[in-house]
Amino acid sequence: MYQKLTPKQKALTINLDPTIYGTFAEIGAGQETVRHFFRAGGASGTIAKAMSAYDKDFSDAIYGKEVKNRYVTQNRLRKMLRYEVSLIEERISRENSPNRKFFSYANTVTTINFDKTVKGHGWVGIRFQVKENEDYNEVVIHVKFKENDATLQQETLGNLGVNLIFGAFTYFDNPRRLIESLYDDVATDNLEIDMIDFSGPAFAYVDNRLMSLQLVKNNMTDAVIFNSQGNNMLPADVLYKKNIFAVRGSFRPVTRVNIDMLRNGMDMFLKDAICTQEETEVLIEITISNLRADGDIDERDFLDRVDVLGKLGYTVIISNFSEYYRLIDYFSHYTNGDIGVAMGVNNMLMVFDEKYYKDLSGGILEAFGKFFRNGMRVYLYPYKDPETHELLNSDNLKVEESLKELYKYFKLNNRIVDIKNYDPEFLEIYSREILRKIACNVSGWENQVPEGVAEMIKDRGMFGYKQELSLKQFS
Repeated sequence: MYQKLTPKQKALTINLDPTIYGTFAEIGAGQETVRHFFRAGGASGTIAKAMSAYDKDFSDAIYGKEVKNRYVTQNRLRKMLRYEVSLIEERISRENSPNRKFFSYANTVTTINFDKTVKGHGWVGIRFQVKENEDYNEVVIHVKFKENDATLQQETLGNLGVNLIFGAFTYFDNPRRLIESLYDDVATDNLEIDMIDFSGPAFAYVDNRLMSLQLVKNNMTDAVIFNSQGNNMLPADVLYKKNIFAVRGSFRPVTRVNIDMLRNGMDMFLKDAICTQEETEVLIEITISNLRADGDIDERDFLDRVDVLGKLGYTVIISNFSEYYRLIDYFSHYTNGDIGVAMGVNNMLMVFDEKYYKDLSGGILEAFGKFFRNGMRVYLYPYKDPETHELLNSDNLKVEESLKELYKYFKLNNRIVDIKNYDPEFLEIYSREILRKIACNVSGWENQVPEGVAEMIKDRGMFGYKQELSLKQFS
C-alpha cells in the first residue's frame, strides 16, 4: 500500500523536480490541471506554456482540422501531444537545458450539457521522457463523467490530470500502480475510465490488454474491448449505432461448438435483423467472474484465451456483467440497433433462475424488461446430455413451474429461437474434457478445436499443455 498524496502535494513534487519541464494544452473545460501546478508554487521551472485553444477555428489553425469536425477524439489528443512536444524540442536548446525531461500534457473534453442529458466525456494524455535522450512515451485514457455539475466535473478532471502527470514520472516502471493512482482524490462514482493505452520505450513490456483488464478488475469501468490484433478500443467507437451479436463463454479453450454456435446463430440473426455483417459487430464476451472461477485471475490464462480468439479474428469484450441483462443494458447505451445473443441450454436455465435477481426491486420481471428490450433475441444452441444422451432445446427445456408461462411468452413471440442448422457431431464435444486432456497430454482433442488452435496451444504451452507428461497421468 503506497502513501497517497494530495493533488497539491503531487503538483509541488513535480514543480520541485528541476529535470521535469513541459507544456499544458487543455481544451473544453478550462485549464483545470495546470491550475494545480500554478497554485502549488515553484511552477516557473516546470511550466513552459499553458494554453486553452477553446475556439475551434483557432484550434484548427494550431493542430489542423479534424474529420467530420469531431474534436473530442483520440486522434485530436495525440495531435496535440505531439505538436506541443515538437515545439519544445524546436524552441528549447538541449545544450542550455541539460538533464531535462520534456513532456506535454493535454486533454480535449466536453462536460455535461445545459439540459443535463449528456454527462460528457473526453480524452486525457501525456507524452513524456523518462531520460532526456530517450524517445517519448505516451499514456492516453478516455474518461466518462458521472457528476451532474460542470464545475464538479472540471475539478475532477483537474485532479485526474495531476494524477496522470505525477504517475507518469513516478510509476512509469509500474503501470498497475500508475492506473490505481489515477483515482487518488477521485471517486469511481464520479469518473469512469473505459480505455487506456501505453506506448513508448518505457512500456515496451506492457500488454495493453492486461492494462484494460485492470480497469474492469478495479471497478474503474464495467467493460473493455480490444480487437483481434490486441489493440484497446473505445467501446463507443466499436458499438455506436451498430447491430450487435454476442456470445458469452469461458473459451478455455475455444471449441468447434463455440464457433458452430456463433456462425449459425449469426446467420439467423442477420436474416432476422435484415442487415449485413458489415453493419454488425460480433463480440466474444468473457466475464470477470469467469476469469476468477478458480480464485484470483490468472493473467497468463487470460492472455491464452484472448490470443486464441484473436487468432480466429474475433473482437473480445471483458465485462463484470455476471447477469445477461446487464450486458444487454450496456449495449443499449450505445445503440438502438438489433441485438442478438447466442447461448447454450445451460446458460438459458441460469437466465430463468430467480436467485440471480434478488437485488432488483422488480425481480426477474425487471431483469427481463432489460434483457429482452428492443426486440433482442436469444439464439439457443442445443445440448446433448452425456449420460442420458437426451437432446435439450427450447421445446423441452425445463424451467421452474412458476416461470413456465413467462418462458412460453418469450418463446411464442420468437424472442427465444433454436439454432437448427448445427453439426450433430459437435454435440459430443465438452470443453472441460478437452481442457483435462490438454493438461494431461492426452491426444484426441485436437480435432475438437478450430483449425490452427491445437498447434497454437502446443507451440506456446497454453492451458497447462506439457509435452513431457505421460498418458498414465490422465484419469
